[in-house]
Amino acid sequence: MLLALPLAASAANPAASAPAPVLLVFGDSISAGYGIPVEQGWVTLLARRTEQEGYGFRVVNASVSGETTAGGLARLPHVLDVQRPAIVVLELGGNDGLRGLPLERTRTNLDQMITLAQQRGAAVLLLGVRLPPNYGERYTTGFQAMFATLARSHRIASVPLLLQGVDLRPELMQADHVHPNEQGQPLLLDNVWARLLPLLRARPLGGASHG
Repeated sequence: MLLALPLAASAANPAASAPAPVLLVFGDSISAGYGIPVEQGWVTLLARRTEQEGYGFRVVNASVSGETTAGGLARLPHVLDVQRPAIVVLELGGNDGLRGLPLERTRTNLDQMITLAQQRGAAVLLLGVRLPPNYGERYTTGFQAMFATLARSHRIASVPLLLQGVDLRPELMQADHVHPNEQGQPLLLDNVWARLLPLLRARPLGGASHG
């Protein structure tokens, strides 16, 4: 599902006639708002905050529940061509981990998605997640380290743990112990916002360049 959350032009530039640059969130059920009203999800909260703080982005949520990195890689080129984002927030990999897919395959898919976004002139923010301990220390450690390795190799911003301060607190999680509930969504936004803010400030009014 693709959800566009159009925002008004920045109050600092009321005369600007160019279309608002796009901030694309490309993820799985965590970003699609699984199990909660979409208006309470962290991506909708992000759209509200960018508007309230005067950033003229149009937030587009192209997240799909159940998405793997393979599915995301197949979808991403078309989404990039249509949306032409200035910023891509990439939140995928969790479903690969829960299925026990090979780490190298997941890493390669994420690597290719980051490259695709960068080739189109977009800044990328990579969101990391962790797996339950029952997947084994070697796999879970390698999985979590994968996000930091990708961020370093591509020199992009990252959030090591999107669910930091949320996933280990049962009162903030849904009954499946995988998805945050409504109360956890503002904390997800806070985790993202600190790393996203420099990208917003760097491109407050311009979109990605395309030849």
